[in-house]
Amino acid sequence: MGIAEQNPRKVAALRRRLLGWYTGNKRDLPWRKSRDPYAIWVSEIMLQQTRVAAVIERYNAFMERFPTVESLATAAEEDVLALWSGLGYYRRARMLRKAARQVVEAYAGKLPETAEHLRELPGIGAYTAAAIASIAHGEPVAVVDGNVERVLCRLEGWAADGSAALRRKIEVLAARILDKKQPGDFNQAMMELGAVVCTPRNPQCMLCPLFRDCRTHGEHKIAKRAAMLSREIGVALCMSKRREVLLEQRPDHATVMPGMWELPTLRDVHIPHERLRMTVRHAIMQVNYRVRVRDVAKHDQKRLTTIGGERRWVTVKEAQAMALTGLARKILRSAQLFPGTNIIP
Repeated sequence: MGIAEQNPRKVAALRRRLLGWYTGNKRDLPWRKSRDPYAIWVSEIMLQQTRVAAVIERYNAFMERFPTVESLATAAEEDVLALWSGLGYYRRARMLRKAARQVVEAYAGKLPETAEHLRELPGIGAYTAAAIASIAHGEPVAVVDGNVERVLCRLEGWAADGSAALRRKIEVLAARILDKKQPGDFNQAMMELGAVVCTPRNPQCMLCPLFRDCRTHGEHKIAKRAAMLSREIGVALCMSKRREVLLEQRPDHATVMPGMWELPTLRDVHIPHERLRMTVRHAIMQVNYRVRVRDVAKHDQKRLTTIGGERRWVTVKEAQAMALTGLARKILRSAQLFPGTNIIP
């Protein structure tokens, strides 16, 4: 018998087991220490399609620089992008700032409290609205992200075919089993279970508090992931004698990351072995890049690179605070020009 057919007593027992597991096993994450809807909002936007480990560093820095919705609303876009640098999907940062300005102008700096009204803000969809409303305000609305979807499909034995009909079944079931007395904790527990136990590959079934309710124990059909594409590109690391690095900002129509600064692109991806500085791997959406990097002297940069936008020589210190692409930041760190370690694989 699946969860959908179980009586209320059994569903209540499932809730207790899940919440008990969450209380004893939840990860210590900075955004879980706050019920501030703004802080929760920032964390949920950052966590979209981004690993938790990558988000923690950026979240702490972002909240230190923009501790309130007002501070974000009045910030320059380039400053916001600089703090977002390394997380990717930069449209999220632009929409976050745009929504903050709307909150200040239309709601006197206070985020709406219901999921319905939160969805009226730019960049906030059903999932994010439900997360903010349930965690910050206790609204009994279920969150359905990829982790929750996977948990429920496995529990019920539903093939994850990506159909609209399946999505509706999942939403109905998520709403049915939601603990309406503790909706925020319950939603976080479901997401946590999918993130650390009921994982896409090699789920830890024997550690799962819902093991007795599961029909598949991790064995079920899942939708095939889109095949990743592979590309090779060449990038120039141009340094002046004054320890300045050459950066380029392409026009909006010529890049998927408008407003971001990057290292110049080489005309020829094939670099002689003796000129090769390093090779790094980088993924952007559905493309895996193999990036070859060579040192290029200042007097050779026009001859060896393709000029695609505004260029600027900046000090290494200044570059650290700029809105760099994740790839540019990775290369400069790998070249030991920036402190710290890479946060994007």
